[in-house]
Amino acid sequence: MNTKTKTVSLLYLICILCISMLCSAPVFAQRSDSINNSSKYKRIVKTPQIKGDVPSYRPSYTPGGALTPYNSLVSHNKISGKADKILSVLRVYPNPVDDQINLILRLERESVISIKIMDLLGNEVVTLSNERLSAGEQTKTFTIPNRLNSGIYFLRFVAGSETVVKRISVL
Repeated sequence: MNTKTKTVSLLYLICILCISMLCSAPVFAQRSDSINNSSKYKRIVKTPQIKGDVPSYRPSYTPGGALTPYNSLVSHNKISGKADKILSVLRVYPNPVDDQINLILRLERESVISIKIMDLLGNEVVTLSNERLSAGEQTKTFTIPNRLNSGIYFLRFVAGSETVVKRISVL
């Protein structure tokens, strides 16, 4: 074979390879920036499942009897099995607070309670109380420190694993 024939056959082979590569390209109409950014997004393979602690409704029916309402089943914790609330904050007064604050709260059983003043960012500013209180209704009075600037704060009550937050304004 002469060099001219070799060159022509080599060009022919290169053309065939180029055409096969171009034909196997994914899509010609796609923008180049969308091809590069496609690796940033995570593809969801399966549909996410929502798991909740919602009891299914099954009325208890006795022949000739009445149906048990769904609300009474949930309120008596027959389905959910969760424990009742330990802490109930009944009243925080006066609000806005100047120098003294009164709290009325109810504990269902004896427990350690922590009462803290938090700023808007959730940072602890003052710990008012950290003590064990007996069950029943309690009335507490605390003096607001002078170092607290005027503004909005939160009272955070923690009893066991239960937390209650109330908003207060300090003058």
